[in-house]
Amino acid sequence: MMETAIRTVNLTKFYGKLLAVDHINFEVKKGEIFGFLGPNGAGKTTTTRMLTGISKPTEGTAEVMGYDIQRQSVEAKELMGIVPDISNVYTDLSAWGNLIFTGRLYDIAKVERERRARELLQLFGLFDRRHESVQGFSRGMKRRLCIAMALMNKSSILFLDEPTSGLDVQSVLTIRNLVRKLNEDGLTIFLTTHNMEEANQMCDRVAIINRGKIAAIDTPERLKKTIKKLQFIEVSFFGATKNLTKDLKTIQGVTEVAKHGDKYRLNTENSPKVLSAIWEYASANELKIHTVNTLGPSLEDVFVKLTGITPEMKRKGSELGIRAGS
Repeated sequence: MMETAIRTVNLTKFYGKLLAVDHINFEVKKGEIFGFLGPNGAGKTTTTRMLTGISKPTEGTAEVMGYDIQRQSVEAKELMGIVPDISNVYTDLSAWGNLIFTGRLYDIAKVERERRARELLQLFGLFDRRHESVQGFSRGMKRRLCIAMALMNKSSILFLDEPTSGLDVQSVLTIRNLVRKLNEDGLTIFLTTHNMEEANQMCDRVAIINRGKIAAIDTPERLKKTIKKLQFIEVSFFGATKNLTKDLKTIQGVTEVAKHGDKYRLNTENSPKVLSAIWEYASANELKIHTVNTLGPSLEDVFVKLTGITPEMKRKGSELGIRAGS
């Protein structure tokens, strides 16, 4: 029984003199949800393009489900489904029409493709609207249809690129639940995302790529333990009428303060000392504490440590419309 879904050996990609992916080695286990994270320009998209046979490596090899993606590309592609970050549904067709057309592209026999289309439309909650034009579908429905189309060939591995980006909360939850269900049924999933919470909730393991190199591979929880000294205290106050960030920064042992809505998050390596100081500060300033929580490091904190992408840099990037993802 094959245990490895993806294996790369010194996988490398040059664009002219630019080294985009630098001799990376990693394995994805069969049956896992594997997250692939990285800042803008890190080599994430280039790696995925090589794994799916879209781009040819300059050096090294990649195997998908036991097949060399260059020498046995047909066999490898027959076992993979690919869902790009931009919807590839045909809006002038119905949901049924999209799946049947996809089945024809895969040269699936008529009886089988119709059976498969019915099965997928039911699974993805689109069967009752199968004959409606996709033009009128919501973004979440189109995203579900995209994933269904990628599964028409009974894929063994699914490449998902930003599956929930830009969707409403209900659609996000629906797609995440569908992905989990597909994974429970044995589908291996290679998930590319810049949503750290999504990676934390969904992935068995994650790889973080930075400047073309793999910076870390492990489970989310083990990665968090690599910076276990870093702790956070999150506190909110009743009736606070001003921004208290400057005052809270003066507390001994606090290295950084950030305001999140009505809460203040304080970074520290000495939680007990800082907690005591917060109570003293509140009492001296006649403030009543509403909530206070101590938090360990998040996957996002690991990402920031390994890539050097600071919250300020990410915020500016967001304002400029830059996504952490290529």
